Parts: sequence; structure tokens; C-alpha cells
Amino acid sequence: MAETRVAIVTGAARGIGAAIARRLAADGSHVAVLDLREEDTATTVQAIVDKGGRAIGIGADVASGPDVRAAVARTVEELGAPTVLVNNAGILRDNLLFKMADEDWDAVVSVHLRGAFLMAREVQRHQVEARWGRVVNLSSTSALGNRGQANYAAAKAGLQGFTKTLAIELGPFGITANAIAPGFIATDMLRASAARLGITFEEYLDAAAQQIPVRRVGQPDDIAAAASYLCSDEASFVSGQVLYVAGGPQG
Repeated sequence: MAETRVAIVTGAARGIGAAIARRLAADGSHVAVLDLREEDTATTVQAIVDKGGRAIGIGADVASGPDVRAAVARTVEELGAPTVLVNNAGILRDNLLFKMADEDWDAVVSVHLRGAFLMAREVQRHQVEARWGRVVNLSSTSALGNRGQANYAAAKAGLQGFTKTLAIELGPFGITANAIAPGFIATDMLRASAARLGITFEEYLDAAAQQIPVRRVGQPDDIAAAASYLCSDEASFVSGQVLYVAGGPQG
């Protein structure tokens, strides 16, 4: 019988993170569902439990060292030592460069980059001990540059360099590190964007689909499927890669 693995997914209360958490649970992992507030994780945790999986919800600010240490310690205590880490937590503070406040830059870089660093540093101890591990960092097509997202683009590009470095440093211990760079994914976070444009969410998605070669927008499950593969045993020779899941070529 295959060993049951323990996964931590950050930013997993909704959207892409929730889809990844559910998919990894369906693949047989026990999952720690992390988000800023523990109460927000309840829906994801319940969805996993309802399908016969095992999950716990943990509230943590991934940019806080004490929060990260406490979250990983609780995971170890309640589920076991984590060997799979998906760094998905992120925030948006979009603005053009001349309007962007210091705080908007700092907040985005802190959650995406510092958060991924703190989580990976804490989890790698357990991965090294197990001589097996998977790290998946969520980047974005915005890493290639996107108007009004200097902070977000820089953070997502930084995650790609971080991922490649983890692959080099952790590879000798049987640990792979890869990044997924989603394109346009239909999540509730985009409803506010549609509202700002004065159109319905459906109109917004239809317009976006016309710009994508496969003529549809992405779904959270598309990203979860990619994460499932990168976290699998079958992906043991794939490391340091950035997989663009965007319905067409990028760059």
C-alpha cells in the first residue's frame, strides 16, 4: 500500500488553492488547508471530508515567521510530517507605477515571496528527513510583465527564480520544485474586475476567451490537474520548471 503523504496548500480557502487542496486529497494525501483566517477554510475542509478525505484548516499569515512555524507544527501534530507544499497564497494591489504606494508594493512582495520562502524553509526540514518532497509555487503569466502590476509581476517572476534555486539545492534529497504559471482563470476574484468595467461576469469571461487560442478561459481545476502531476511520483525527473497553464503559448 502506498504511503499516505501530507500536503500543505496555502491560500486554499477558495479559488485555485481550494481546487488544488481538493485534488491532492482525491489523490490520497492528507491536506492542511491554510488561509489567513481559519474560519474561511471550513468550506474546503468540508468538501474534502465529504469525499472521504482527511483535512484540517489552519489560519496563518504566511508572511509571519511565528505563524508559519506554528502552522507547520500543527500540521505535524494533527496530520503528520508534510512532504508536499503548494505555495498558492497571494494578494493583489494593482496600480500604475506612479500611483503605487509603498505599502502596496511591500504587501504583495511580502505575501508572495516572503511567504513562499518562509513556508519552504520550514517544510524542507521534513522533506529532507523523508528524502522525498514536492514543492509547487504558483507564479503567473504576469511574470512576463503586465500593465498596472509592477508589484505582482515582480513577485511572480521572483517566484520563478526562487523555484529554480530550490530545485538545485533540494534536488539531492529527492525533492523537486516547480512552478505553475496560470493564465486567465475564472475565479470569484475577477468579479470585481467585471464590475469595474460595468459588464456582467459572463460578458467579462466571454471577452477574455476570445483572446485565448483554445477559446475558453481557465478553471481552477485546470491548475489543480497540473499541481497533481507535479506532486506525483511520476514527476520525479521534472524539477526547476515553470509550466504555463494558459490555453496558449506565452512569452
